[in-house]
Amino acid sequence: MNVITISRQLGSLGDEVAEEVAKRLGFRVVCRELINQAAHRAGAPEMALAAIDDLGLLDLRPSHRARKAYQAAVKSVMYELAGEGQVVIVGRAGQVILADWPGVLHVKVIAPFELRAQRIAQAQGISLEAARSQVETSDASRRSHLRRYYQARWDNPELYDLVVNTARLEPAQAACLVCQALEHCQRKALHDPGQPDTIASATPPK
Repeated sequence: MNVITISRQLGSLGDEVAEEVAKRLGFRVVCRELINQAAHRAGAPEMALAAIDDLGLLDLRPSHRARKAYQAAVKSVMYELAGEGQVVIVGRAGQVILADWPGVLHVKVIAPFELRAQRIAQAQGISLEAARSQVETSDASRRSHLRRYYQARWDNPELYDLVVNTARLEPAQAACLVCQALEHCQRKALHDPGQPDTIASATPPK
């Protein structure tokens, strides 16, 4: 087991947790790189911006064909990353795309709505009201994305092996929990001959 997917809410410090996990394990973090590579492979460069525009600020409207090609490319790139291993994949529905891959730890990083809004307001120097609007819009966008393209509920607890709430945990503490969970799963896999202990030997699910 050497692949971790991290889903996160806006303002939950999920990106910081991902970076800390990768630093502790010596893994690479992939987020924007995956988006750019998939957009290039799909021949739809406009999708790179559309994919990160959770708040709809750019008002981009890629064609249905471009979106479909991009989603297929995301899956292809993610399979390749999982095959290489030693990677923390942030966002891009990794918890769904790699749901059936053996040896992948799926993590979700959350925090209470009001705390997330306060963090965004402080980080961006905006009003709390504006920050609340950003959080609401981002949450709605992410829920819609999973429902539209993967027929999945973003808040379905069965998609995740571990849910970490950063209301009381600093990113370093949260990352420690993730690493402990990974270590536990690795030990379990070693003692269970029916479960591959690495993703590298696996093939993409049909």
